[in-house]
Amino acid sequence: MESVKILVVDDEPDILEFLRYNLVKEGYTVLTANNGEEGIKLAVAEKPNLIILDIMMPKMDGVEVCRQLRTKPEFDRTVITFLTAREEDYSQIAALDVGGDDYITKPIRPRVFLSRVKALLRRSERAEIVEEPDLIEVAGLIIDKEKVTVTRDDEVIELAKKEFELLHLLVSKPGKVFSREEIFNKVWGTDVIVGNRTIDVHIRKLREKIGEHYIKTIKGIGYKFEF
Repeated sequence: MESVKILVVDDEPDILEFLRYNLVKEGYTVLTANNGEEGIKLAVAEKPNLIILDIMMPKMDGVEVCRQLRTKPEFDRTVITFLTAREEDYSQIAALDVGGDDYITKPIRPRVFLSRVKALLRRSERAEIVEEPDLIEVAGLIIDKEKVTVTRDDEVIELAKKEFELLHLLVSKPGKVFSREEIFNKVWGTDVIVGNRTIDVHIRKLREKIGEHYIKTIKGIGYKFEF
């Protein structure tokens, strides 16, 4: 069986070696890069199953690396997680806004880190399951799950990966109230741990892009799509 390939990008040699050592011990094939530009080149050449990016790097930070990779169709479904030493909401929100799937805070504890990696890879395996193409037309929006695009009046509305998945879920059943727990499970997966504000941030961004009045907040429960 082919080994799972993981790319780690971090400008600190000690952390890079620490993560590489622990991942190799678990049987993974590990690629490393010490800057964002090299990370993108390796990702394009090697097509890893999982990419781990440090947020704070000189020249090109992890957020920009993720942003550039998400513009390439071959990385639409690649799981990307971030390493951050910060606790500020900004770092975590920025990571999710550009299509990141998760973030891991430093200092890194090996067992917790490896557990998170395994959870992310399980999610990646689920994403590889072939699904039938799904086109939804609602409220003037055309949502194409196969192409991962949203258009209105022939104009593309630019959405981050998770914004698209969240919108697709809500419009799949207009009028249905999706609980926060259901949204977490279906969009982020039960194995992935994200911050409490994650859904709220994505809802806010969606409202800014498609219009304020479509997504309704049901206080204490969750959200629904109406038109």
